[in-house]
Amino acid sequence: MASIFTKIINGEIPCYKIAEDEQFIAFLDVNPNTIGHTLCVPKQEINKLFEMEEDHYLALMKFSRKIALGLEKAIPCKRIGVAVVGLEVPHVHVHLIPLQDMDDMRFQRKVSLSKDEFEATVQKIKNEL
Repeated sequence: MASIFTKIINGEIPCYKIAEDEQFIAFLDVNPNTIGHTLCVPKQEINKLFEMEEDHYLALMKFSRKIALGLEKAIPCKRIGVAVVGLEVPHVHVHLIPLQDMDDMRFQRKVSLSKDEFEATVQKIKNEL
């Protein structure tokens, strides 16, 4: 069965898309730790990060870096945190989280955003890419 991310990639489920190329997509996490919390996902459904072919893995990191640099310009923060956990969805994804403090990396801490706030955040990030 296709993962939720595959359904997003295929357009079956909407997302707040930031960027996309032939191999990857970046979109806002709809249950974010902080404003701007972004997921970078390979379009190929792969369960574990280190199961990726090396070139594909390195391309994902390059794509994630590009998004992180734009994210850091768009969202006031001290730095961008990076996490790859992968237990909640069996499809590789890189979390990029704007940080003010270490608690922002805790996945129990969440913020609520309206549709308009999500859309405004997407536009701010896109403007910096």
